[in-house]
Amino acid sequence: MHSDTSHIAHIRKDYQKAALDESHAGNDPIVFFSKWFAEAIKAETEEVNAMTLATVAADGQPHARIVLLKGLQDSGFVFFTNYESAKAKDIAAQPKVSLVFFWKELERQVRILGEAHKLSDAENDAYYHTRPYGSQIGAWASPQSRVIADRAVLENSYEQYEKQYSPETIVRPPHWGGYIVQPSVIEFWQGRSSRLHDRLVFERATEEAWKVSRLAP
Repeated sequence: MHSDTSHIAHIRKDYQKAALDESHAGNDPIVFFSKWFAEAIKAETEEVNAMTLATVAADGQPHARIVLLKGLQDSGFVFFTNYESAKAKDIAAQPKVSLVFFWKELERQVRILGEAHKLSDAENDAYYHTRPYGSQIGAWASPQSRVIADRAVLENSYEQYEKQYSPETIVRPPHWGGYIVQPSVIEFWQGRSSRLHDRLVFERATEEAWKVSRLAP
């Protein structure tokens, strides 16, 4: 083992902040997620809407990266990206994805399995025009996931689109938009002492109902 990393195996934390009981969770995981999300905001969690998005490429290779939750609907979890990006190509080949939230301030994790589907043009336009002007230009300027020669490629592209579009005339790039992840499984994890964590998993039983189970940590 490398001498500079030999201490890694000894890093430990005992979780003691809260418990998770079936009576807390109710029978609708989206409603319960909203409650936990509000508590994470109240706890001043850093990057509270950051979530790991895991996809599988056409060759079977899993890929994971952090994206930002930008909407929560009764039917699922919303994020936005470039439709020509690597993640979008993965989703086109295999729409089954996974999301993970980790709120260390509350010692909580939420894991979601589901399918990603594109939002409508109207939904994409509506969100795009809430973004800061710089981010709107950035959506035009960046050929996301493609190899570029250097930083100047991005900066020159940004300047070009900044000259082309004013805040009053800019429109959404056709290659930029959102997805909704419609969940089939949502697991809530609460850290507990001695690694005896609480894990409650909701599995979709019907279009309207969920089955709730407790998992061993």
